[in-house]
Amino acid sequence: MANIKKRVLLLLITAFILVSCTSAKKPDTAGVVGIAWRSDTDSEFYTNITKTLDDLGIPYAMVDQVLDQSLPYENGSIAASCTDENDILLPDFAESVKKELYTDSNVEEVMKARDYRAVIFTGGEDIAPTLLKDPEPWHGIEEEKDYNATRDVSDYLLMTYCIDHDIPVIGFCRGSQMLGVVSGADIIQDLPVYFEEQGVSYNYEHRNEKASPDSYRDYAPHDVTLTEGTKVREIFDTDTLENVPSWHHQALTGLEDTELVLAGYTDVNGLETVEILERADKDFVFGFQFHPEAAYVKNLEGAENSSDFLDQDTAAIIFKEIGKFVKES
Repeated sequence: MANIKKRVLLLLITAFILVSCTSAKKPDTAGVVGIAWRSDTDSEFYTNITKTLDDLGIPYAMVDQVLDQSLPYENGSIAASCTDENDILLPDFAESVKKELYTDSNVEEVMKARDYRAVIFTGGEDIAPTLLKDPEPWHGIEEEKDYNATRDVSDYLLMTYCIDHDIPVIGFCRGSQMLGVVSGADIIQDLPVYFEEQGVSYNYEHRNEKASPDSYRDYAPHDVTLTEGTKVREIFDTDTLENVPSWHHQALTGLEDTELVLAGYTDVNGLETVEILERADKDFVFGFQFHPEAAYVKNLEGAENSSDFLDQDTAAIIFKEIGKFVKES
C-alpha cells in the first residue's frame, strides 16, 4: 500500500511539473505579426524591422518561404533554367506565376503553420520587370542590377494570398512596390533616368549617391505629403511626414484602373512620385516607399544623425497599428 501511495504521489508531482512547464511556455499558436521570408536576415532592411517590433513589444515570426510548385527549384532557389543572366524570372515563368497565383503553391500550408494576424514585407532587391502587368525589359543599368527571382516568387504569392484573404499587410520599400505590382501598377525602373527624361533636375533626393564602392550609403531624408481623406492621413493625423528615411532608385506609377489609392507623395522640383499606397477595397493594406523602421532604430540606438530623420514616436505609429492585430481581445 505504501508503495502505491508513493507512486500516486510521484505521478501527481510529475503531472504538476508538466502542466507548469507547459503553461509557462508561450505556445506557437499565439498570434504574431509575420515577416515575409527572406534568406538574408542580416540585412538592415530586416533587422531594423525586428528591432522596432522587439522594442515595441510586438510578437513576430518569419513566414516560411512560399514555393511555386509548378517551378523547378535547386537547393531552395529557383532553378537557373527559369531566369536570365540577371536573375530575372523569364517571361514564360513570370506569366505562370501571375496566372496561377498561389493555387499551385504551399502558401496555405505556410500561413496555417502559425497564427499570422498580419504580414510585413521588407525592403530589398528590385522586382523582376517581367512580373509587371505589362512586362518590360530590365533597365540595363549594370551598376543597379539587383534581382532575386526566388524572393520575387515567394513575395508575389504571399502578397496575393494575404490580400485575397483579408490579412492585414504593410509593405516597406520593395514591399510597397510588390503591393503595387500585384495590384496592377507600373514601376519607374530608375528615378535618375526618369527625372532626366522629364527634363527635371534631380539631386538624388530618394537615395544618396554612393561615395565609394566600400562606403556605407545612408538613407536620404525628404518630406512626404499625405493625401486628405485617406486612411493613412487619419492614422498619422498630420498633413506631412517630415524627413522620412528614403533608400530607393525605383518608384511606382500607373495607379489608374487599380484598387490602389495614392495616400502620400513627394514633390521634387515640381515632379511628384508615389510614396504611400493603400488599397481602397481593403481595411488594412498599405505600402510605404520609405523606411520608418530606420528612423525608429536610429533614435533607439542614438545614431549621430538621428535628428536628421523622422522622430521616433511618429515612426512608431504604423507599427503600433499593425501591433493591434496581435493584442489579446
